[in-house]
Amino acid sequence: MGITEVLQLLGGLALFLYGMQMMSTGLETAAGNKMKTILEKLTSNRIMGVIAGAVITAVIQSSSATTVMVVGFVNSGLMTLQQAVWVIMGANIGTTITGQLIALDIGVLAPLLAFIGVACIMFVKKEKVKHISEVIAGFGVLFIGMDMMGSAMVPLQSSEVFINFMTSLSNPLAGIAIGAIFTAIIQSSSASVGILQALAMAGLVPLHSAVFILFGQNIGTCITAVLASIGTKTNAKRTTIIHLMFNIIGSVLFTIISIATPFVDIMATTAPGNPAAQIANVHTTFNIVTTILLLPFGTYMAKLATKILPESEKEKEEVKHLKYITPFETSYQVGQTAIMQAQVEQEVDRMTDMVRKNIEDSFEALLSSDIGKSEEIDDREEYIDYLNVEISRYIVHVMSSETGSQDLVNISGYYTVVSNLERIGDHAMNIAGYAANLKKWKQTFSEEALGEIGRMRDMCLKTIDDIRDFTQGRKDKILEKTAKNEQKIDDMRDDYREKQVARMQKGTCQADTGIIYSEILTDFERIGDHALNIAQKYNEIA
Repeated sequence: MGITEVLQLLGGLALFLYGMQMMSTGLETAAGNKMKTILEKLTSNRIMGVIAGAVITAVIQSSSATTVMVVGFVNSGLMTLQQAVWVIMGANIGTTITGQLIALDIGVLAPLLAFIGVACIMFVKKEKVKHISEVIAGFGVLFIGMDMMGSAMVPLQSSEVFINFMTSLSNPLAGIAIGAIFTAIIQSSSASVGILQALAMAGLVPLHSAVFILFGQNIGTCITAVLASIGTKTNAKRTTIIHLMFNIIGSVLFTIISIATPFVDIMATTAPGNPAAQIANVHTTFNIVTTILLLPFGTYMAKLATKILPESEKEKEEVKHLKYITPFETSYQVGQTAIMQAQVEQEVDRMTDMVRKNIEDSFEALLSSDIGKSEEIDDREEYIDYLNVEISRYIVHVMSSETGSQDLVNISGYYTVVSNLERIGDHAMNIAGYAANLKKWKQTFSEEALGEIGRMRDMCLKTIDDIRDFTQGRKDKILEKTAKNEQKIDDMRDDYREKQVARMQKGTCQADTGIIYSEILTDFERIGDHALNIAQKYNEIA
C-alpha cells in the first residue's frame, strides 16, 4: 500500500466523517427542537422512551448526539435518570440505521445526491430547504467517502503484514480493544462501523473477526457522552455510566454467544455474499437483543449507577425537592395542621434565604462588574420557582382537604407569601441581567451611582432579614418594621432619581447607563412593595 493509497484512504475517511457531520447538523437544525420536545414528552413510559430514542437517533444519524442531548436534559432536571435509561437503549437501536443504509449499496447514486444537495444549498434561499439539502449532500458525500476508502484498501488484500494483523483480531479481546479505541478516537460508532463494512467489502476482514471489532465499537461510542458529562452534575454523569453498562454487558454477552454458539455463521446466512449487510445485521441484532434483555432491569441499572457514583451532601441539597413537607399527605389527624404550618414555615424560610442570596449576589455583580456567579443565580432562581409551585400546590391541597381550623387559615396565608417571594426573586434576576449587559457593553456606573447602588443593596437585605424574622420565630412588629423599610425605599428611589437626572444634565452619566439605573430603581422599589405584601400577610397569620 503506497502513499497514494494512504492519502486516498485518509481522504475517504475525511469525506465519510464530513458527510456524517453534514447529515447530523442538517437534521438537528431542521428538526432539533422537535426532537427535544419528543424526548421530553415521551420518556415517562419505558417502551415509549425506547421508541423515542430509536426514532430520534435514526433521524439525526448519531447515538452520540442523542446521548449528549439526554445528558443535558438530566443535568438540567428535565429528565430523570430512569427516563434516560430507556432513551439510551433506544439510541443504541437507532444508530444501526446507518450501517443498514450502507449495506443497501446505493453508492452509485452518491455523486448525484451530493450534486443535488450542494446545488440546493447554493441556489435555494429558503432556510428549511437548505437544511434538508445538507442532509442530502451529506448522504452523498458519505458514500463517496466509503467508495474512496474501499478503493484505497484493495492493495491491502496482498499485504501479508496487514493480513496477519487482521487475523490476530480473531482473538475476541484484541478485536474488542481495537474497535473501542478506534471508535473513541473518531467519536462515531456509525462512522467506525461504516469503515469496518468497507474493510469487509474489500475482503480484508472476515465476519468472524469483524463481530468482535463491532462489539468494541459499541463500547467506544460512549466516549462522546463521557466527554459531554465533564463538568455536569452527578446525575448527568450517571447517564454515561448507564450507557457504558449497556454496551459492556451487551459486548460480554455477545462475545460469549459468538464463541460458544454458531451465531456468526447464522448471521452470515442472513445476507450471503454481502459482508456489509452481514455486519449491519449483527449490529442491529446486538442492540435489539441487548435492549430486550436489559429493558426489565433498567431501574436497577439506574440504582447501580447511583451506587457507583453517589451524591455528596452538597449535591443532594442542589437537587430540587421539598425538604420539610411531605407532598399530598392525606391521613390527617387531630393537631396535625399545626405541624403542617410549621413545615410550610420551614420551607418558606428556605425560599426566603435563597431569595436573599440572589439579591446579594445580583447587587454584587453590579458593584464589582463580576458576573462569575450568574450561573449560580440562574440555578437558584429555578429552585425558587420550583419551591413557589410546590409549596403553593401543597397549600391548595391542604385547603381542599380540611376546613375550619385557624391553623389552616394561617397555612393559606403562605400562598400569598411564596408568590411575593417569587416576584422578589424575579427582580433580583433583572438586576443580575443589568450587570451582564453592562459587562457586555463595557460600561460602568459613576462612583456616586455605585455608592447609591451599594446602599440599595443594604436596604434590600435589611428588608428581607426583617421579614425573615417571622419564620425564624421573631414575630413581633414585622409589619411595623417592614412598612418603615418600604417607605425608606420609596424615599431613596425618589432621591436617587433626582440625583440621576442631575448627573445626566451635567453629562457625568451616559444615556445607556442612565436607562439601566432607572430600571434598577424600579426593581428596588418593587422589592420593597412585595416585602410589604409579605409582612401584611404575616401580620394576619400572627
